[in-house]
Amino acid sequence: MKGSQIERIEKDPLGPVSIPVDAYYGPQTARGIANFPISGVRISHFPNLIKALAYVKMAAARANAALGDLDKQKADIICQVCEEIATGRHLGQFPLDVFQGGAGTSTNMNINEVIANRGLEIMGLPRGRYDALHPNNHVNFAQSTNDVYPTAIRLAILLSRGALQRALEQLAGDHDWHRNRGPKIDVCARHGRLALGY
Repeated sequence: MKGSQIERIEKDPLGPVSIPVDAYYGPQTARGIANFPISGVRISHFPNLIKALAYVKMAAARANAALGDLDKQKADIICQVCEEIATGRHLGQFPLDVFQGGAGTSTNMNINEVIANRGLEIMGLPRGRYDALHPNNHVNFAQSTNDVYPTAIRLAILLSRGALQRALEQLAGDHDWHRNRGPKIDVCARHGRLALGY
């Protein structure tokens, strides 16, 4: 019975994966959750990173559509979902740990899957019907994690500049603490390195 179903099964090249039925993410995210339970801090704790990833995906969809490499309807749906994500909707769909192997690959796939599955829902199709809107072939078309993730991190820093400025000002205001602490730790032995300042 579909109404009582709590999980759906999706398949990827590594085999079947159980995913919560209400999740927009897919098998790559589910594998990332299982593989990297490191800190307990989720990427959703950093909404500006999620927003920045949505902006990158939106820009890529528009560029790919303008070049004729991505169907305009698919690009429009991708952009619609990215706008939803950028406004803070679907933040709970980013459950990955902030620390992962793979230099952001799991995070990139997480947003690709969320965009694809929410897009499928908008199209009136069930989640996981990737022949109609695919996380890799459509959402991530002509992109590499090695470009997407560093670009999104830079954008997230710009989006967070107010909070960063306040933190820097607070640190600068605590300069007396550092000045008074120095003599107390000067007697501590230090492990020497070539680039260690004395």
